[in-house]
Amino acid sequence: MITLRPAADRGHADHGWLNSWHSFSFAEYQDPEHVRFGTLRVLNDDTVAAKGGFAPHPHRDMEIISYVLSGGLQHKDSMGTGSVIRRGDVQRMSAGTGVVHSEFNASDKEPVHFLQIWIFPERSGLQPGYEQVSVPDSEKRGRLRVIAARNGGDNVVTVHQDVVIAAGLFDGDEQETRALQTGRQYYLHVADGAITVNGQRLQAGDALKLIEEKQLRLEQGQAAEVLLFDLAA
Repeated sequence: MITLRPAADRGHADHGWLNSWHSFSFAEYQDPEHVRFGTLRVLNDDTVAAKGGFAPHPHRDMEIISYVLSGGLQHKDSMGTGSVIRRGDVQRMSAGTGVVHSEFNASDKEPVHFLQIWIFPERSGLQPGYEQVSVPDSEKRGRLRVIAARNGGDNVVTVHQDVVIAAGLFDGDEQETRALQTGRQYYLHVADGAITVNGQRLQAGDALKLIEEKQLRLEQGQAAEVLLFDLAA
């Protein structure tokens, strides 16, 4: 079964300094039909204006992943870690027993565009942790490249949950076909551009939920950037 989640149907909030699209219920946007997808709880498409940002605020018992599409995002937290993450960078913060952090646009001139992803952890009360890797576009060109997984790996952030997140860039003749596993469920999100997935033409912000499907085929990309979430059913 394939279910389309159109970009325009997502929740939307424009605070001036922040333009945010919510794939699942978040803050003032509450939709009982779109609260979560398996262990994927939040997928926010955020654009933060120059000099704008999120003041220090707490989190707990959540795996929080930031994926920057353009610009720079400055992160600081109560663990004493912090950096500016840019395009290609993947950051994972395990909130665990509790973390306070802030996120600000690192530029006073240009916006920063990023995806904020929350995954429920496999158990509560984990030790807070932080990890960051950089995945160049060349490794995502024409294929889905794993960026986050339970067991981590070479330039792959570790997520404390049975989940695999992959990112890919597709343009022109670039394509990928992969078998999907029985007993898993998949969520494909188009972060930018346009692409055809299993025969459906998708634009930026569109997503597909794939349950009990045997195959995924990505083709006819136009400057497309996609993320695939492989989750336990």
